[in-house]
Amino acid sequence: MTGKTAPRPGKRPRRGAPIGGQIAFGFGVFILVVAALLWGMQTALLGPIYRGVRAAQVRSAADTVERSLLSEGLDDQVRVLSNDMGVYILVTDQLGRMYSGWKPTRREYLLDNLSGRSQLRDLFEQVNLRGGDQMTEYTSPYYYGDGSHPQVLLYLRIASPEPGAYRMILIESEITPVDALVDTLRLQLAWVTGVMVVLGVLLAAFIARKIARPVAAVNESAKELARGNYDVRFARGGTREVNELAQTLDYAAQELTKVESLRRELLANVSHDLRTPLTMIRGYAEVMRDLPGENTPENVQIIIDETQRLTDLVNDLLDLSRLEAGAVGLEPKVFDLTASVRAILARYDKLADYSFPFDAGEEAYVYADELKISQVVYNLVNNAVTYCGADKTVSLRQEMLPGRVRIRVRDTGEGIPQDKLQDIWERYYKVDKEHKRAQVGTGLGLAIVKEILDMHGGAYGVESVLGQGSTFWFELPLAPGGQNGYNGEESGPSGGQAAGGTEQ
Repeated sequence: MTGKTAPRPGKRPRRGAPIGGQIAFGFGVFILVVAALLWGMQTALLGPIYRGVRAAQVRSAADTVERSLLSEGLDDQVRVLSNDMGVYILVTDQLGRMYSGWKPTRREYLLDNLSGRSQLRDLFEQVNLRGGDQMTEYTSPYYYGDGSHPQVLLYLRIASPEPGAYRMILIESEITPVDALVDTLRLQLAWVTGVMVVLGVLLAAFIARKIARPVAAVNESAKELARGNYDVRFARGGTREVNELAQTLDYAAQELTKVESLRRELLANVSHDLRTPLTMIRGYAEVMRDLPGENTPENVQIIIDETQRLTDLVNDLLDLSRLEAGAVGLEPKVFDLTASVRAILARYDKLADYSFPFDAGEEAYVYADELKISQVVYNLVNNAVTYCGADKTVSLRQEMLPGRVRIRVRDTGEGIPQDKLQDIWERYYKVDKEHKRAQVGTGLGLAIVKEILDMHGGAYGVESVLGQGSTFWFELPLAPGGQNGYNGEESGPSGGQAAGGTEQ
């Protein structure tokens, strides 16, 4: 017995989580990760992100003012920027002289306390010593309406619009208090998280049901199949993969039904073939024991013949089992296939009233196992003899094809229906299950032919017409080297395996 070792008694196989639980767990993890990202981005990181964005806007405003320092529209530019961005902008020189200034509202700013020239001059020197660019965050000493002190950014830049001329740009921008905004976002996120959880649970339940229920149904049907109920059918539904799995298992169930039917037929056929000669042997032995004068050579010969039938049947069963198990190796060599067929047919000449014409031209040499190929010829001829027509003629013909040789064995029996040809070469299959088998053959010949030719890589098939008989054929590559008039370049069979059938 091949395959995995069965679990030891008492040891239960490990069971994983159901697919619905895994889907729900996956959605739960996804919701937690998304919620954590939202809470982190919108609360803990909101302040730093907002400050960074506001600082970039302030620097951009300073760039715009710097480009307009020598323009007559400096005041208009400063006023527009101040109103649009909500920032207080001043432009002075190194002596503290005012060139432009505008604040968006009337409330007090830090820059209102730096209106003196001396203060502005000192501030210019400080910024100049620090590289001419300074961004500082302060807590404003002034109150909002709610009594809180706003955070402000104070940005100072020294620019030189022309040689020898310096200007200092001062921009004050409030950093809007984010506490109230954070509280609002937290409330919104709480609602969003709750909605996400509910939707996630519903979506997980829907997807789990959509996927898990068909899988569970397939699983239950598979258990029925494992218990030997081959009539079970697998329900479709869910995803494409589940449908494909159900279709595959349906096909497997149909094939198992077929195999089970063929197995029973095999047992019935083999039992019948064993019982018939055994009954004959026992009957004649009892007659020879009980009746004086019945111990004749004729009766002994019948017992010997029936014993030979049993031996042939057992040998065929063993040969087929060994071939299918791959326990038989090939011993190939170059031999004359034409001469081998002639020698086999010479032994059949002893059959009274039967004729075996063989149409062959030149000699065909092949590289194969001569003993096993002779077994192929024997089995095909035996099969033709068993189902031969009233003329009792089994015709053989050899056809030379490019790089290969074909042997055809034709009988004139009843033939095989076309709808039965799809089951050809099946070892359990018989076209006519009520046909009484003649004493020639065991019923396993074509299955053995199939296995041997598969080992050689040869092609085989059957052509049959109801009422006119059947023609079984096989092909082998010609031996390379020029014995057959070919150079051996085409060494393999062409056309592959043709349609065929079991014994009629």
